[in-house]
Amino acid sequence: MLAMEIHVVVAPVFATNCCVVVSGGDCVVVDAGAGVAAQVALLVEDHGWTPRAVLATHGHVDHTWDAAALCDRYGVPMRIHEADAYRLADPFGTLGLGTGGVSGALRQAVAALGFAPEDYRAPADVVPFGAAGDDGAGTLEAGAVRLRVQHAPGHTEGATLYVTEDAVLAGDVLFAGSVGRTDLPGGDPATMRATLRDVVARLDAGLAVVPGHGPTTTVGQELATNPFLG
Repeated sequence: MLAMEIHVVVAPVFATNCCVVVSGGDCVVVDAGAGVAAQVALLVEDHGWTPRAVLATHGHVDHTWDAAALCDRYGVPMRIHEADAYRLADPFGTLGLGTGGVSGALRQAVAALGFAPEDYRAPADVVPFGAAGDDGAGTLEAGAVRLRVQHAPGHTEGATLYVTEDAVLAGDVLFAGSVGRTDLPGGDPATMRATLRDVVARLDAGLAVVPGHGPTTTVGQELATNPFLG
């Protein structure tokens, strides 16, 4: 199996960790948050990598804003769990109606970059995975990049972990010292508890964890110290 590298670009909106996963000269971009497209393009083109897909750990717009721009630039599809694919068409509405709360904060953060919420575009080529009724696990291949995919709902219905030999891209399921919130539309506390118990706690303790926001940690560190994994 080819070795993989993970390069993190931090988005200016909500400090979303956008990951470029590289193997054999091919790459995928995971969680293209608002304002990362130019940085990602510079990184990709400086190294001569060939993008094969744009992925999302879940459908919240702070993880998908620049997906369309990168998909268009490289002529690649967007991959997301089918349970979250509906969010791409209505990114603010699916975070809750009105101007307050998370949706309102996102609108303000995006506007601070000089964008209007109306500037958002859903990717034209979306290829969902995770058919209803499957066991939630599988393999995603994009060129030479091969990732293990694990459905991990609770933060959203389609939240997904992407696992390499050395690391897990956890999105907003797991953070250093905390876990994803479950009070937004599509979140569910009981489902999150089951995900933490049956999915996260069974990951290899030696895996690095790159969360959707904040510092990198390890599965072992979180199992030992994270109060939500006790």
